[in-house]
Amino acid sequence: MTRLTENDSTFGPLTWGKTTWNPWRAVWSSGDDEESAHRNDVTVYAFGWIVRLLLPNILQPYRIKHEAVGWPAATVARLGRDWYYETHPREYGFSLSEGHLSIYLGAQTGDSSTTQSWGYFLPWTQWRYIRLSYYGLRGELIWTEFEHQRNRGEDRYFEQHAAKEETPKRVFVIKDFDGEVIEATTMIEEREWHFGTGWFKWLSWFVRPKIRRSLGIAFSAEVGPEKGSWKGGTLGHGIDMLPGELHEQAFRRYCEQEHRARHQQKFKIKFVGSKS
Repeated sequence: MTRLTENDSTFGPLTWGKTTWNPWRAVWSSGDDEESAHRNDVTVYAFGWIVRLLLPNILQPYRIKHEAVGWPAATVARLGRDWYYETHPREYGFSLSEGHLSIYLGAQTGDSSTTQSWGYFLPWTQWRYIRLSYYGLRGELIWTEFEHQRNRGEDRYFEQHAAKEETPKRVFVIKDFDGEVIEATTMIEEREWHFGTGWFKWLSWFVRPKIRRSLGIAFSAEVGPEKGSWKGGTLGHGIDMLPGELHEQAFRRYCEQEHRARHQQKFKIKFVGSKS
């Protein structure tokens, strides 16, 4: 059987450990390994722990029979058949994670047309999107698009693109970890969400809006130790801004931080100065 955590404890058919994923979950599964002596198990997640109980093979996997098109005659003769089974686990139970409820009712094929499960985001746990705003060099509002304006097809896309292009930006100069001089262009964006969806929008009367102001950063060349490789360096991303920050304060703070490449390699960049 596969491990549950980095530090599993086992006693007979029970295995348990501390987990970083913390849903409410209880699932009885057949597994999909035909050769496993213990395919069936019940797995429970609660309070940051995971527990697995191995069971006899009461529940059988879901099997789909396929004709073995293209098998050599020698293989068919050796096996005594010209077909094979595609095997998937059967699962029964539920999982509740970050407001999403999943109910498992049988075969879990990974194909929406055949899998036997049901899922739903609980509306009293969700945030609804309200707006996107762009801000200028001194933090002044430049442009806003509200949620009800989004369903405008290409017109909406071109309007947003034009607004983004016209929003004032700052350009800074950095030295990458290897000394290469690179320019970074920054702009300020802000997004807002209110709590509750559907019939539960009224919950936003009692919960503060969630507002995220971020600094978008676009580099003139790849940054980081993976630049020039097939993996590629960083060309741009965004960082959360602190209250009262504008372009330079937020970007200086970003440069002072330690950064990680895709494969966790650490590196630092140096703030050189402002170009605009």
